[in-house]
Amino acid sequence: MSASSVNSDSLLQHRSFVAFWIARAASSFGFQMLSIVVSWQIYSITGRAFDLGLIGLVQFLPSVALALVAGHVADQFDRRRVVLLGQIAEWVAIGALAYLTLTHHVNEVIVLSLIFVISTAKAMEAPSLQSMLPALVPPNLLARAMAATSVSGQAASMVGPALGGFLYVAGAGVAYSVCACLYLLSIMMVSRLRYEQAPPRRVPATFKTLFAGIGFIRARPDVLGVISLDLFAVLLGGATALLPIFAHDILHTGPWGLGLLRGAPAVGGLIVGFWLSHRALNRNVGKIMFAAVAGFGAATLVFAFSTSLWLSMLALFALGGFDMISMVIRGALVQLDTPDDMRGRVSAVNSIFINTSNQLGEFESGLLAAWAGAVPAAAIGGIGTLIVVGLWMTWFPGLRQRQKLENEVLTP
Repeated sequence: MSASSVNSDSLLQHRSFVAFWIARAASSFGFQMLSIVVSWQIYSITGRAFDLGLIGLVQFLPSVALALVAGHVADQFDRRRVVLLGQIAEWVAIGALAYLTLTHHVNEVIVLSLIFVISTAKAMEAPSLQSMLPALVPPNLLARAMAATSVSGQAASMVGPALGGFLYVAGAGVAYSVCACLYLLSIMMVSRLRYEQAPPRRVPATFKTLFAGIGFIRARPDVLGVISLDLFAVLLGGATALLPIFAHDILHTGPWGLGLLRGAPAVGGLIVGFWLSHRALNRNVGKIMFAAVAGFGAATLVFAFSTSLWLSMLALFALGGFDMISMVIRGALVQLDTPDDMRGRVSAVNSIFINTSNQLGEFESGLLAAWAGAVPAAAIGGIGTLIVVGLWMTWFPGLRQRQKLENEVLTP
């Protein structure tokens, strides 16, 4: 990046970030479209609900099994090249899905096998992709850059499935072809962005190097506090997994109401993310983060006891907005408190916690709902989130008192 772009307060002046943003947006839209098309195609082939669960399984296993290895790779090799290789592999697999579908040579095993290839490539590229952003913008713009990137992700999660379903009307092969085009655009953007990474010191992959990210997190109170707060807040705040029960049994609405409820958090996150992408967080970031997580818990409580569809939508809208604030601050703190030669492994550990807490959070909510009912389950989650905030503010005073995202100069 040139000196003028480094000193600019506008994200649009940082060309590498713009290319990165376009790449993330294109691949996110492509993946969201892919997810809905694969589900429809698998179910149309087999007619078995069990096979829909297999889609989630072949995506979840690589993301957890390969996370630490992928983090080591991100810290040992050129991250841009790792991302390019991963996206090229995904593009080839999606192209194969399109070709085999259009030529009527597709079956369940082929689809699941190619989805496994895509998930494996995505798992290997994820830590490298997450670790690239701090090198594309100056530290004072990192939070805004993360918010802008999150906005594209939220937009993709809202529009992508609907667009995929619309294209499926013309045929699964057509939908896969559009997904492949979006991935090709992402590959072109990644190949064009200027990314300078200091030559890493190559070390063999050993038990110590693979788990170095965990040791680093334990040694940094702020990073440990942020990641563990995310883990327990997500684990307890899984009320959205109970939306079908609330829609049908409590709010007495149909599929259209469930759709509104599902979309409300994404809309809240999208609006707040857009606002954060234009506003710098210059002080009291620790208190703002804790307040946002507490707001998430309070919104969960309001949703739990609401008997009105519109109040429930408002609570979920606020929940999504609060989650976006805390997510941006947490992500920026972890990135800025981690030296560049450790970012891949720390990102890998963080992704394991996030994936695990999301899955376990849904399981915890379902288990509590089966035992005590949906309303008590959601209420316990909200109260538990508030308790976690109080405990973490006491146990991590440095994080509570933190003023800026870029708090200190780090040495590897």
